[in-house]
Amino acid sequence: MMRLLISRLSMLTIVALLMHLAGCASSAPTRFYVLSPLASSKAESQVLKDDGCIALGVGPVELPAYLDRPQIVTRVSENELNLAEFDKWAEPLKDNFSRVLVENLSTLLCADAISIFPWKGPTPIDYRIEVTVIRMDGNVGGNASLVARWAIFRENDRKMLLTRQSSFSRLLSSEGYKALVSAQSRAIADLSREIAEAIKKYAFSVDK
Repeated sequence: MMRLLISRLSMLTIVALLMHLAGCASSAPTRFYVLSPLASSKAESQVLKDDGCIALGVGPVELPAYLDRPQIVTRVSENELNLAEFDKWAEPLKDNFSRVLVENLSTLLCADAISIFPWKGPTPIDYRIEVTVIRMDGNVGGNASLVARWAIFRENDRKMLLTRQSSFSRLLSSEGYKALVSAQSRAIADLSREIAEAIKKYAFSVDK
């Protein structure tokens, strides 16, 4: 009787293990994404670079707490968010956002150097850009939204030259998280162009 009970328990354990393995095998694989810098035309880059070179500091860049997680966040409604189970950022979103912004600005402006906050040691900076992301989400079948407040400071006298809140919306080219991340990248490119134009105005104007 004892041997029969042990045999049945062993069989149940094996069945449970096989069901668990089958469940794991059927789970969707996790996909990882990164934002991409703008693919700027040579003409667009040259227009902003013609006036000379400057040294820039970017940061701090702040993101809302709801975005500080590996999962990609989408918006179900104005008051409801969804966290993707199998679609995640390949690195902290704050780092990815900061790096893409820097790459975009280096494409749009002639910069002797662009430093990301926090910079170490005596870093020569002419102008500093602070960015606070208020909202960056969207939905996988519609559009991507980016709302950010940003400011430009002249570093030699710490004077704030400009503060502005910008909003951008980009339609997805197709459904899915890949298209969402691509649209978010284009929205960051729009923000980068707006910042670059403002820097150009203050850095190269004759009456600055």
